[in-house]
Amino acid sequence: MTETTSGPARGSRSKGSKASKGLRIERVHTVPGVHPYDEVVWERRDVVMTNWRDGSVNFEQRGVEFPDFWSVNAVNIVTSKYFRGAVGSPGRESSLKQLIDRVVHTYRKAGEDHGYFASPADAEIFDHELTYALLHQVFSFNSPVWFNVGTKQPQQVSACFILSVDDSMESILDWYKEEGMIFKGGSGAGLNLSRIRSSKELLSSGGNASGPVSFMRGADASAGTIKSGGATRRAAKMVVLDVDHPDVEAFIETKVKEEEKVRALRDAGFDMDLGGDDITSVQYQNANNSVRVNDEFMRAVEAGSSFGLRARMTGEVIDEVDAKGLFRKMAEAAWACADPGIQYDDTINHWHTSPESGRITASNPCSEYMHLDNSSCNLASLNLMKFLRDDDQGNQSFDAERFAKVVELVITAMDISICFADFPTQKIGETTRAFRQLGIGYANLGALLMATGHAYDSDGGRALAGAITSLMTGTSYRRSAELAAVVGPYEGYARNADAHKRVMKQHSDANGAAKRVDDLDTPVWAAATETWQDVLRLGDKNGFRNAQASVLAPTGTIGLMMDCDTTGVEPDLALVKFKKLVGGGSMQIVNNTVPKALKRLGYQPEQVEAIVSYIAEHGNVIDAPGLRHEHYEVFDCAMGERAISAMGHVRMMAAAQPFLSGAISKTVNLPESATVEEVEEVYFEGWKLGLKALAIYRDNCKVGQPLSAKKKEEKAKAEPEPEKVVEYRPVRNRLPKGRPGITTSFTVGGAEGYMTANSYPDDGLGEVFLKMSKQGSTLAGMMDAFSIAVSVGLQYGVPLETYVSKFTNMRFEPAGMTDDPDVRMAQSIVDYIFRRLALDFLPFETRSALGIHSAEERQRHLDTGSYEASDDEVDVEGLAQSAPRQLAAPKQTERKVEVPAPKQAHNSTELVEMQLGLNADAPLCFSCGTKMRRAGSCYLCEGCGSTSGCS
Repeated sequence: MTETTSGPARGSRSKGSKASKGLRIERVHTVPGVHPYDEVVWERRDVVMTNWRDGSVNFEQRGVEFPDFWSVNAVNIVTSKYFRGAVGSPGRESSLKQLIDRVVHTYRKAGEDHGYFASPADAEIFDHELTYALLHQVFSFNSPVWFNVGTKQPQQVSACFILSVDDSMESILDWYKEEGMIFKGGSGAGLNLSRIRSSKELLSSGGNASGPVSFMRGADASAGTIKSGGATRRAAKMVVLDVDHPDVEAFIETKVKEEEKVRALRDAGFDMDLGGDDITSVQYQNANNSVRVNDEFMRAVEAGSSFGLRARMTGEVIDEVDAKGLFRKMAEAAWACADPGIQYDDTINHWHTSPESGRITASNPCSEYMHLDNSSCNLASLNLMKFLRDDDQGNQSFDAERFAKVVELVITAMDISICFADFPTQKIGETTRAFRQLGIGYANLGALLMATGHAYDSDGGRALAGAITSLMTGTSYRRSAELAAVVGPYEGYARNADAHKRVMKQHSDANGAAKRVDDLDTPVWAAATETWQDVLRLGDKNGFRNAQASVLAPTGTIGLMMDCDTTGVEPDLALVKFKKLVGGGSMQIVNNTVPKALKRLGYQPEQVEAIVSYIAEHGNVIDAPGLRHEHYEVFDCAMGERAISAMGHVRMMAAAQPFLSGAISKTVNLPESATVEEVEEVYFEGWKLGLKALAIYRDNCKVGQPLSAKKKEEKAKAEPEPEKVVEYRPVRNRLPKGRPGITTSFTVGGAEGYMTANSYPDDGLGEVFLKMSKQGSTLAGMMDAFSIAVSVGLQYGVPLETYVSKFTNMRFEPAGMTDDPDVRMAQSIVDYIFRRLALDFLPFETRSALGIHSAEERQRHLDTGSYEASDDEVDVEGLAQSAPRQLAAPKQTERKVEVPAPKQAHNSTELVEMQLGLNADAPLCFSCGTKMRRAGSCYLCEGCGSTSGCS
């Protein structure tokens, strides 16, 4: 596909002619004389994005131009996130053509200016091929490219940054500043704090050092402040500490202690929800924490021996700990609050291409980018489903040849971007230009595996994933070697040439040793083998243009842009999806991958139709008509009746890791019932299987956790017993025969019920009646008994506020979506009931302290930063506790609530909850209110494209 001064290369357009310096680019998807835009049908659409909680418009731009095959969701995301210019102004972008041209033309010009192309004709082909691939959602650059390239603002193209900090106050303050500038730009950073002296070491003045954990507080506060000043999402950062640091136990315990504080404060009535007013009192919440372990420590864990903690200044052992005990503490902390994750230092540096320039000590926030300190990486991801071919006989194959050509195109573009890119700090700019780290990856692996009839947790699935990853990275380094012949190797290559070539040999050897399984992966392995031979040959001759080539990133927002069913290396979320329709509305559809999988497995059309109909109704394949039990595993998903096991995720990561320059952004989910021993197993097997990093998340470990009964010790004081003890008892204040009331119908997670709340004429709530299920059922009986207990307590003077603080956030089924616009999600029926009662009967100040607000108040907070009404507004519900009532006659009023129909989903996660009757442990999007879904180690909102931490 290229040709340089060293001689003709594969696919040269001018065979036999004398080569000029520069790349020769061949056409793959395009034809001469026809622009890619002219081959598609364009249409105008209106993008109106609303907040489903109250119907308010979050974003509106009408008449935008997109191809007719782009989904509503992809159009909405790109229009709202990536179009530049003020909405409503003449300069605002209004067509996908403008967006793609802004980026592609910038890349083409930079390529021409820096001598990448052999001729203007090659530059034009590059332009057309890049345009076609973006237009047809074959791949996408990471978000900063779409935000910044071709605009007047700094053209930052990287989303991943690694910083460094030394043991000096000047360096620590520089860390705060540099991190803040990166957060201000909407990106994230990671760093290792292990150079900072521990709290067990002395300063030159003679006093004890503060230790890294102390300085983490300042950085955490800075990140939280910048987050709240700039955007609603939390800052994205990673903090790493080496396992031999004397303060490692304090580091492990930081998040655990703070999570205990969260639960205690929430139980006391404080607003501890994400974005709540009181969450800022909790420390260390703006970072992911990871412990960097080495092989020495892991062998000590395996052997049950001791391990030395070393002074930072001298390297001498100043403390001995039981390795297995320390490893256990890590697992207990991760079990309790998902932190810390684990990074395997020796494995990471074994695959390091530039060790003579420094060790790899840290990662970016999502843990996929790992290279030198003060460096960055720009990312791009390919849509794997675009390379799945079906022939006339119904046979499937992965188009390895076309895949490799697209990889070459994308790597060329990514390297060109470094030539014109801006960086947040001078040091990051210098390192990145000297080592030119790239991060090509892919999305839709889970969909590809299912469509080809492979279970995610199977030898065949892992073999295909490994083969594709190997071909991708091998092709990237081959193109990097070809680029080195044209524009030179990276500046740091000469010093690191032997190490770089050693790592290439390691990749090649891993490719040769990998297991071939079936007719789908074997041809891809063969193409990868040939490619790695080219890498070794060309690299030895030319060197390499890039110190790093590939990672597996979360592909959150750009995954939605490409209409991918699955993100990064993740499996499918569920078998039934939520799809928005042109012109408004939505529908539930069975994944298109399901019929493909059934066809691959040999089922006849009528059988496929019956199975798909069953899945549409039940949301799973269990007992589907005609489906063989041995094929159930093909349809296992991340959630649902047949969720993939934790080790299934770990094994998939291990299949891809040997063929990646960097690492993998992925969190291994564990069920709530998982034990600490299972966490230990995951972390230990991650080391054994050669992973570079790993994080776990146990369902519900951060939300709704039951509080342990901790009694405060009281100091006994000897006091003389009084002669006479007067015992005061509460007196029951019964309601009059006629009392005003409100009857509310509600739905929680599909379960319907009625609540009648009756009041004293002048003194607030006095009794509650609940009607659930059929008369005589267990649930109806328990609700009756519960109603009586609460009503009697109210009449004996127990404040409603006490009940609300105790029963809100209680989690049990049924739970999920409600039909109440003020309480969209409920953890249980009890949670809903007391949130509704608080809204109806507690004054604003009281329920606001409990974190309970109406939809109108939450919208006011988004618009003005305050929940409180303006002076000319009257808080009617807030006065309900004490307002006198006129008793003309006993009457009841039924609340009329205008809400969407029951069981309405707003994205795939909510649909899965209703379809399968489970509760996804994911946060709500602060921008649009829908439930997010996991993407790598972050969360992604399908409704508006927002992420919980990564760009």
